[in-house]
Amino acid sequence: MTWTVAPEPYDSPVAAALWRAYYTGVSDRWYLLHEGRRTDPDELEREIAAQPGAELAPPRGRLLVARYGGEPAGTAGVRLLDGTTAELKRVFLRESMRGKGGAALLVGAAEDAARALGADRIVLDTRGDLVEARALYARLGYTETEPHNDEPYAEHWFTKRLT
Repeated sequence: MTWTVAPEPYDSPVAAALWRAYYTGVSDRWYLLHEGRRTDPDELEREIAAQPGAELAPPRGRLLVARYGGEPAGTAGVRLLDGTTAELKRVFLRESMRGKGGAALLVGAAEDAARALGADRIVLDTRGDLVEARALYARLGYTETEPHNDEPYAEHWFTKRLT
């Protein structure tokens, strides 16, 4: 089996299914940790509708989909915040695809997309309970930094030079 990564419209059926899987996973993890329950289905639908991903569309953004053996396995997106800074968004691999090298491949492809958009720096935010994500970013050369946004669930912010 081999990995491929290619741009995908943010509103394609494949992108929508992967966004739903991503959001369900991170939301359930937060609620189970903090409230001992899974995400309310109505809340899930409201949040998915409120964040369709249009900021990941060209010309100022890109959504990438990784496939393993041809099957959609994960996503990573970038969007320009300004002329030289991009933000990494929606890095996700289906649980069954983890541990096969896809996450580093996706982040690398997202970094290449950010460079193609003109960025020389990339930033991201994540939560404290997403320890696997924080370890991945550290392994890939990201350094923890001061907050660059005021996202309500963000607890850790990272940056990396792309030049």
